[in-house]
Order: sequence, then C-alpha cells, then structure tokens
Amino acid sequence: MRVKIALHLKSVRYEDVEEDLLAPKSELLLKSNPVYKKIPVFFHAHNPICESLIILQYIDEVWTTSASSILPSDPYERSQSRFWAAYVDDKFFPALRRLLIGATEEDKKAVLAEVVEGTVVLEGAFGELSKGKAFFGGDNIGFVDIALGSLLGWIEVIGKQCETKLVSEAKTPRLVQWADCFSAHEAVKDVLPDVDKLADFGLKLRAKILKALAPTN
Repeated sequence: MRVKIALHLKSVRYEDVEEDLLAPKSELLLKSNPVYKKIPVFFHAHNPICESLIILQYIDEVWTTSASSILPSDPYERSQSRFWAAYVDDKFFPALRRLLIGATEEDKKAVLAEVVEGTVVLEGAFGELSKGKAFFGGDNIGFVDIALGSLLGWIEVIGKQCETKLVSEAKTPRLVQWADCFSAHEAVKDVLPDVDKLADFGLKLRAKILKALAPTN
C-alpha cells in the first residue's frame, strides 16, 4: 500500500504483481529480496529496491519533478519525518502485530495498553509535524502519512477484535480527522483494503503463524 500510494502521488504508472502471503514464497520474491525475504519489492530499471520506507525515499528522489514531495525539503523536518516513520515501524506496528497474531489472553491487556499509548504519542507527533494543517506532511500527504496510513485497515480490524476504538475522539481527535482526510485522498482511496476481507486474511495469517510456532512431537 505504501508504494502504491507514493506512485499515485507522483502519477507514475506501474504494474502490480501480487504475492500470496498464505502460500510458500515465490522464487521472484526470494531472488529479489534474499535478505529479508518479504514484500514489498519495487523494480525500477530492472533493479530491485526492498523495504517500504526505503522504497518511498527512492521514489521521492527519482521522480523529483512532481509537485507532491514525500519528504520535506528542510533537513531538520526531513529528519523528523524519518524519525516518526521509524517509530511507526519499530515501535507502534510490532505492538499492533502482537495484538493480531501474537498476544496471549494473559498479555493482551498490556499489549492493548501499549498500542493505545502509541496512538496518543502519534497524536502529539501530528500536532508537531502538521503545524495545524490536514496531514503530517502539512498541506499534502507526506512520509509519515504514508507510513501510518497504510496501517489504518489493521487498526480498525484489531480495534473490532478487541472491542475498543484504537483511534478515538476521546483520546486522539486529531488522528480521527487525519484518518478521514487521508482515506478520502485521491492517491489513497482506491488502495486501502476492504476491512472485512482484511479481517478474514488476518485470521488466516494468525492461524498459519501459530501452526508454524506449535511444538512438534
């Protein structure tokens, strides 16, 4: 989703090759990303580029003529965007993922509290980065918008599973408004997945992972 959104922002045409995450990994994926062996992989001029945040930066650097810059031009603001995108991937998403597939009933409450705390932290970051405008990137969708926005479907799915609103008017009102603006954007609205289909996929993915982790006699 991140790569597609970036390409839409830059008005770049592309071919989409889907990888079935419930099936054995394809030879194309294993050959293109032999280190991490995961999606996404972006091919440009026959060269594979791996890891979604790195791909976003590559796209922004290659297609510079577009009015939609993904990263700010100011070095300090650019560093802050990278910091918060890294927070999403290294801190917020792992907790969200544990709620979906890894948390036991005993530790689910603690993990849920960690996720909710993360949304509050991101609410504060939005206030700093947006400068009172609609997006983390200001007037336009930027690096942090894409990093966090790609998780909105999972946030909704996991919230329903836990019977709680992870992004709520009570605790994160600015994130609620941001999520609405982000989801309705022309570069985004046709990319975000159907929540019901995502929930079904999440259950299948969880079953696959738990089966792989189960001890064998």
